Amino acid sequence: MGGVVTGTDGIAGERSQLINVAYRLLGSVSEAEDAVQDAYARWYGLPQSRRKDILSSGAWLTTVTGRICLDLLGSARARRERYVGAWLPEPLPDRAEWGLAGGAGATGPGDPADQIVLDESVSMAFLVVLESMTPAERVAFVLHDVFRYPFAEIAGVVGRTPAACKQLAASARRRVDVSRDPGAADGRADVVRRVKEAWETKDIAALVGVLDPAAVMTADGGGMVGAVPRPVEGGARIAQYMVAIADKAPGLVLLERSVNGVPGLVAERDDVVMTVASFDVSDGRVTRIWAVRNPEKLRPWAARRD
Repeated sequence: MGGVVTGTDGIAGERSQLINVAYRLLGSVSEAEDAVQDAYARWYGLPQSRRKDILSSGAWLTTVTGRICLDLLGSARARRERYVGAWLPEPLPDRAEWGLAGGAGATGPGDPADQIVLDESVSMAFLVVLESMTPAERVAFVLHDVFRYPFAEIAGVVGRTPAACKQLAASARRRVDVSRDPGAADGRADVVRRVKEAWETKDIAALVGVLDPAAVMTADGGGMVGAVPRPVEGGARIAQYMVAIADKAPGLVLLERSVNGVPGLVAERDDVVMTVASFDVSDGRVTRIWAVRNPEKLRPWAARRD
């Protein structure tokens, strides 16, 4: 899971890769950072003679990070049950687009969010699917299908045989809708723009027109801010809910911004980010909306340079 790295600089250079792995496994920037920090602490806690015997520090750190994430995922169900309302992964801005190029801004230089590569494997739709997998499935699938690690090495993370890991990844893969054409979302930005315009003008008919009749909206307030506790189902009900929100929040400003690498919307009030919304689009209509309102999950969006 990495080349032969022995120096301190080489060890530090593994951090970005580890953060990328851990975020995809956990869906949380803060938990990913904690997992990676824990892995480094274990590395530096080894006797120097033991460290010299390890041929690849990168492989060792990835294995340990993976095991830490596996343990965290195992306890996540209980933590989710205590969570107030729906739990959604933490959304990420495009740092350059959001005015935080180079890692500067509210979260500071070297923030782990800066190091996460925004590709299809961190889209909110993909992360939500990952949440439906068992911990072992998720680890095997992410390490193999996203990061291309061989099953022989993944076996050391999940504590199973390579053949069993291959089966885990196959089972996880069946949960992912591979039948959808990747080009089907080419018009996503236009659809999101239509949502924004209809929401701003409180045009329920226009919102209903851009929402799939079977659309589902899920909001995550974490009990810290107001959010609908259960998913809102149906395009008409979602449209009415969105207009009701606009009525209760005068001065709300909607911005078209990338969310986890795909077009989304950011709602601000008095220059404070209140909501970050992600969308899944099919056949020119919105099928899913994920609205993150928990301020603890919006830290990377907290400020920007204009």
